[in-house]
Amino acid sequence: MRKTAAENTNFRLKAVLDVLAEGVLSGDPQNAGAVLAEALVRVPLNAYEAELLSGGIPRGHKSLTTATAKLVRAGWLIKGRSGWTITDDGLRATVAFPDAETFSAALDAGTPVPAGTPLPVAAAAKPAKKAPAKAAKSEKAPSKTAKVVDKAAQLIEDAVAPVAKAVRGKKAAAVESSAEAVDQPQAVAVAGDFNTLLGAPENWAPQYDEAQMELDVLDQLWKLSADIPAGYYTFKIALNRSWEENYGAFGAFDGANHELQHDGGQLTIRYDHRTRDITVN
Repeated sequence: MRKTAAENTNFRLKAVLDVLAEGVLSGDPQNAGAVLAEALVRVPLNAYEAELLSGGIPRGHKSLTTATAKLVRAGWLIKGRSGWTITDDGLRATVAFPDAETFSAALDAGTPVPAGTPLPVAAAAKPAKKAPAKAAKSEKAPSKTAKVVDKAAQLIEDAVAPVAKAVRGKKAAAVESSAEAVDQPQAVAVAGDFNTLLGAPENWAPQYDEAQMELDVLDQLWKLSADIPAGYYTFKIALNRSWEENYGAFGAFDGANHELQHDGGQLTIRYDHRTRDITVN
């Protein structure tokens, strides 16, 4: 039976939790982009979902990015400064709702994870076979030939050092020149549901001074630092004090909102116009 786009999105949310859980159990967690990519591999896009939206992002990808907020509301996922983290309740959800259908039904109905559900357990790894120990070789005193070679190598290194320094200087100048060549917008704003906490008259309004970021000419990043209360926040990057050009999650034009679970206190949002994406710490 053909599944609807909404059903596919819920199945991908199950895959998101599964991938995050596998990362915890294996000790090799994935970043948010890799998690979403793997979810799309496990539940491929159909023709409708694969259609590109105005920002060049597939419809199904944008739907999935937006829908991950359901995992946050369920208490199964935390979106923090350092990335996405599956909660203990989220880990238990992968056990309580092991298949896509029961998971989807529980998520839509707001069904909590049953009390007493255990955490998933990683499969026991097979002990690695040890290679037979090799007898240690006794160290020999350096021969006269080796001493001559070492001295020659040192002389060559000393002769090359000034040239290498000059080359490094040219490379650094080239990097600096390329940084200066970045075509930056006139203004960049963090427009979201916490602008009033920054002193702006209203939220989601990129025209106000309080929402504007400052360009660091050294690293060519736009930055905004603020001290805000703990909470769950959403925002976008808007250029030139309007919504005409804006970027959301993963740098997608007119994409889904950036989401942030903040513990409270100082935070800094950085926007890189070369990638149209952000970092938060």
